[in-house]
Amino acid sequence: MARMDGVAIVENFWREVWQQPQNPDAIDQLMHEDFIITSGGQDVRSREAFKKWVIGFQAKVHDFQFHIVETFQNEDGSRVASRWRVTGRNNGLMDTEPNGVSFEMSGTAVWEIGEDGLLRHNWVERNAFEVFGALTRADGQQHKF
Repeated sequence: MARMDGVAIVENFWREVWQQPQNPDAIDQLMHEDFIITSGGQDVRSREAFKKWVIGFQAKVHDFQFHIVETFQNEDGSRVASRWRVTGRNNGLMDTEPNGVSFEMSGTAVWEIGEDGLLRHNWVERNAFEVFGALTRADGQQHKF
């Protein structure tokens, strides 16, 4: 496999799809048609299903801001790891009452990139337990694990 700049590919995805102004339609050019995201142990399969998932997620957060913390890759650029942070106000995230509570979510994503430069798979983990506490507790504090 030829060396590619996987960091640039992933950070372009973050900028195009998640940062303001959000453009979920960019998924059509950045993801392979058989793209898979594994989020919380559950697979969302296909570029089109992922696009619907993104639109649904974005709709559940007001004042959505996406921050790239750091991104690095393996030698040939086919695997990329990225740390990120999302801030915003709750509009029904995690099937909660849309109460406008401010929250911060942090996570990691490990990416597989094909030789064609298209994103093929994303394994993502985030601090969902802590965020759920911030969204649902009367005192607005995150759950502590």
